[in-house]
Amino acid sequence: MFRFAQSRLFTILVYVILGLLALYLLILVRPLLASVFRFLKSVSAPFFVAMIIAYVLNPVVGLLHGRKVPRTAAVLLIYAVFICSCVVIFVNVTPMVVGQVQELNEHVPEMTMKAQSLVHHFNHNEMLPESVRSGINRSVAGIEKQISERVAAFMHNIGAVVNVFFLAMIVPFLAFYMLKDMDVFERAIFKYVPRARRQGVVRLLKDIDEALGSYIRGQLLVSVCVGVSAYIGYLLIGMPYPLLMALFVALFDIIPYLGPFLGALPAMVMALTISWKMALLVAVVNTLCQFLESNIISPQVVGRSMHLHPMTIIFVLLVGGELAGIVGLLLAVPVYAALKVIAQHVSAYYIRRKTV
Repeated sequence: MFRFAQSRLFTILVYVILGLLALYLLILVRPLLASVFRFLKSVSAPFFVAMIIAYVLNPVVGLLHGRKVPRTAAVLLIYAVFICSCVVIFVNVTPMVVGQVQELNEHVPEMTMKAQSLVHHFNHNEMLPESVRSGINRSVAGIEKQISERVAAFMHNIGAVVNVFFLAMIVPFLAFYMLKDMDVFERAIFKYVPRARRQGVVRLLKDIDEALGSYIRGQLLVSVCVGVSAYIGYLLIGMPYPLLMALFVALFDIIPYLGPFLGALPAMVMALTISWKMALLVAVVNTLCQFLESNIISPQVVGRSMHLHPMTIIFVLLVGGELAGIVGLLLAVPVYAALKVIAQHVSAYYIRRKTV
């Protein structure tokens, strides 16, 4: 027994139990901290988004600055390119998206009738048990209730939507100053780090950057590639509203493992209101997109992985989704990877102290 208590397995079990206990305590105190969390989230959200943008663009600014371009001019140049790109996209893509949204809105009653007809067909299928048919009816009623509640909540929260739009307008300015004064921020941070620890802190930040940099930038590019692939596939099979459906695929593809299924869901639901053949074709298109992503796009764009087990990623996604919703799903894996690097450095530090 004493030998087992000194083993590595016992230590791992203790850490796992302590981690689960901490998570349980966090869930218990979550209602008490809800108001504080909402306040901090609303205040810190634009700063956090600006930090992500600055982190993604900083290598480009550093590259231009290394070629004797002043940081301010480099940031302004990147912003000019970004604004021009947005204008081009807005002029060419936005009318297509708006047109497809309007067309979709016009066809919603027709698709609703088709969906009701499909449900009615299943509901009156004598091969299905009565419990299954009643479950279908309850599910449809629940979906209709949720949609009406969401629409009503949206109409009552117009002020919150305006506030979110205002905060979104602040983000580019925050990102500009973060990029412009990145060196100033770094010097200010290191000023509060003891001189004897600065080298270790620099190594820690470099390891975090290596763990996150290629993942974040690569994942964004992979999502764009997958979205374009889905758009081409939807066009080839004659899927209605291909651009709109491909946007869902691209946006949700940022979420590891669960994202592809969530992104394909709107197109699959839409296809089911058309025909079983269209649903099968949509499934084939999304399967091919994920095959291309897993075997060609991701290995080439993202490069090396973060060496996280799939079960770990799924667990982290569940925790992130429970704590912060869709934002938690997007940030769960990068935050966990950064915390993992920090834990490794702390563990190595204490091991060195014991061996000295």
